[in-house]
Amino acid sequence: MEHLFTLIFLLVFTVAPSKAQRNITKGSFLTTEGVNTSWVSPSGDFAFGFQLINGNNSYLLAVWFDKTVDKTLAWYAKTNTQVPELVVVPSGSRLQLSSNGLSLLDPGGHELWNPQVTSAAYANMLDTGNFVLAGADGSIKWGTFESPADTILPTQGPFSEVQLYSRLTHTDYSNGRFLLQVKDGDLEFDLVAVPSGNPYSTYWTTNTGGNGSQLFFNATGRVYFTLKDRTEINITSTIMSSMGDYYQRATLDPDGVFRQYVYPKEAARKWNNIGWTTVDFIPRNICQAIRSDDGSGACGFNSFCNFNWSLNETVDCQCPPHYSFIDQALKYKGCKADFQPQSCDLDEETMIDQFDLIPMNGVDWPLADYEHYTSVGMDECKKLCLTDCFCAVVVFNNGDCWKKKLPMSNGILDSSVDRTLYLKVPKNNNTQSQLNSNSIKWKKQKKHWILGSSLLLGSFFLMCILLASFIIFQNYFAMESKKTDLPKQSSSTGGLPLKSFTYEELHEATGGFSEEVGRGGSGVVYKGQLQDPLGTYVAVKKIDRIMPDIEKEFAVEVQTIGWTFHKNLVRLLGFCNEGAERLLVYEFMPNGSLTGFLFDTVRPSWYLRVQFAIGVARGLLYLHEECSTQIIHCDIKPQNILLDNNLTAKISDFGLAKLLRMDQTQTHTGIRGTRGYVAPEWFKNIAITAKVDVYSFGVILLEIICCRRNVEKDMTNDDREILTDWANDCYRSGRIDLLVEGDEEASFDIKRVQRFLAVALWCIQEDPAMRPTMHKVTQMLDGAVEIAMPPDPASYISSLQ
Repeated sequence: MEHLFTLIFLLVFTVAPSKAQRNITKGSFLTTEGVNTSWVSPSGDFAFGFQLINGNNSYLLAVWFDKTVDKTLAWYAKTNTQVPELVVVPSGSRLQLSSNGLSLLDPGGHELWNPQVTSAAYANMLDTGNFVLAGADGSIKWGTFESPADTILPTQGPFSEVQLYSRLTHTDYSNGRFLLQVKDGDLEFDLVAVPSGNPYSTYWTTNTGGNGSQLFFNATGRVYFTLKDRTEINITSTIMSSMGDYYQRATLDPDGVFRQYVYPKEAARKWNNIGWTTVDFIPRNICQAIRSDDGSGACGFNSFCNFNWSLNETVDCQCPPHYSFIDQALKYKGCKADFQPQSCDLDEETMIDQFDLIPMNGVDWPLADYEHYTSVGMDECKKLCLTDCFCAVVVFNNGDCWKKKLPMSNGILDSSVDRTLYLKVPKNNNTQSQLNSNSIKWKKQKKHWILGSSLLLGSFFLMCILLASFIIFQNYFAMESKKTDLPKQSSSTGGLPLKSFTYEELHEATGGFSEEVGRGGSGVVYKGQLQDPLGTYVAVKKIDRIMPDIEKEFAVEVQTIGWTFHKNLVRLLGFCNEGAERLLVYEFMPNGSLTGFLFDTVRPSWYLRVQFAIGVARGLLYLHEECSTQIIHCDIKPQNILLDNNLTAKISDFGLAKLLRMDQTQTHTGIRGTRGYVAPEWFKNIAITAKVDVYSFGVILLEIICCRRNVEKDMTNDDREILTDWANDCYRSGRIDLLVEGDEEASFDIKRVQRFLAVALWCIQEDPAMRPTMHKVTQMLDGAVEIAMPPDPASYISSLQ
């Protein structure tokens, strides 16, 4: 036993030092590619080097927690300007330590950044997370602790002057909308303008009257601010049984909240994806803390802020009814109205007829008031808003009436708001309201013109009407004689007009249907080029499986498809409905289908695959919930996800389910869909709903995560043959890393991999009622809602493939 202990002792003290990072000497370098991409601290807890961002071959020079699953960044390089800007470098860049100091060079050898220290003898990545340049005597000449980005670490400080800019978003490391700084003897949090960095207002401060001194984060897990008399003010603090068992950091997050986090080191060693846990934060409610005359507040303009105490104290920015985010990924940009603003040219009666006021409880935009009335009743208050084209919201409270106008800022949803406001929205859809507005305006102009015209002009006008009537009457009988069912354009819809092609036009455009680019259950697709001024390339689908009993409804169904327009849907440009020929003309997708990208020998980047998943989800959300008529696709699969010039994923073949024969399926007569993606309810005597698309999306999401087909019978490991089964097993056993084995980008983003996997397992539940809606799916993918552990899907999936 004594010899055993001696052996262990020798192993520890001989092997361990070999893993420690030695001093980094002059002549050492790092590159964005290859094996020499980072320098690791002796314990292996921290690394300094290049981190890939955005999946577009751009890198940050950064320090990160090297043993956490998500490789959380603790520091990243910024310029040495008054408002520091992020330093982003392209692939092929190089960092070198020479007699001239530490230099970051682009592929052409031009210097992009340096810490302006030339007297360094060597560098070192310390176990504290501080990367330093040291002199020959060992004195530190510069360190990353001196210029924090958005995070501070234990033992970092004290700071008598410091600035921490939040990130713009969790994945965009540019300067965000919030700034923490020690300034003039106070610690304060400021709302700032993007991208100028101009401070708007302070939303939290120690308010010491200039008697403050320094900010410090000590090794026991306490962030505090000292005064000149050595009094200490706790900023955040936590009491753990042993802080040495945890990684710690304090970060000014993109939502403006300064949070202190811990991460158990044991979980990092076992590669368990427990993640960072919030142990303290300020301000206690960011939604209430920010109230600024300038800027939009905690959330964007026209949105409101909800602080979720039950969901890890997160900020949830929401849009009011009939409004939507300008950019779902960048919610700080605010919300836009999904309808045309009220025209100021309408009379009062028309205004009241076209718009309505809907109540909203617990919501307020406190600084949007522009007019105040007293001693009025509720009905009068509402009328004052309905007849004012500038009024977007009205508030009534005990005889007081406030009108609010766009854009509205500092929105908040909170139980402390004890009054009801009324939001102005159109009674009918946007286009119809606009048409009515234009029609009324025209009638008024027409009336004034007729009253002021001479008899001669009146006679001329009458002749024009008679001539137009004759032409319309003649065209009507000409159209009747053709006996062709052309779709009728509805002026009340927001869709784009579809062009009616002749068969000869499409035959010529496709070179006699010579270049086939796709084939599916509904027909064959050919590449073509229109004879228009732009020479537009198109994809022409010859539909050969039209159901006989609905051929007369073809035009109506095509028009429904034409009214759908979304960035993640392939746009329908026109159609041909001539004799027995039924053809659809789509925009051409030059990068083919998702199949060619996912299952090729070269795996697409993880960040590009994330965009594929989010894009398909948003396209399905539009079809299910946001277009005027709900469309259930019924055949979601990678072949029906096409990619445009910018590699934006777009859903094709939507809206065809009503047109196709029931025997189009590849799996079973009477079932629509494709083998491997078919929801279980197709095999049961139950109603088919939009949840069949949710199931298919879940399968595709797994394929996007793993870059392999759902069914691969040539697998050497039988347990991995069916992807849905294998992914579920990996999730249950805590071995998510196996799904992205060899995928460095995905492994670094393992937290998102886990989230996407959980979403997919929810989507493939056997019971349709258990599956989330696509609205819920998009929220879960974005990380906007908490995801509970999905139930174990039934084993029937394997037997149905």
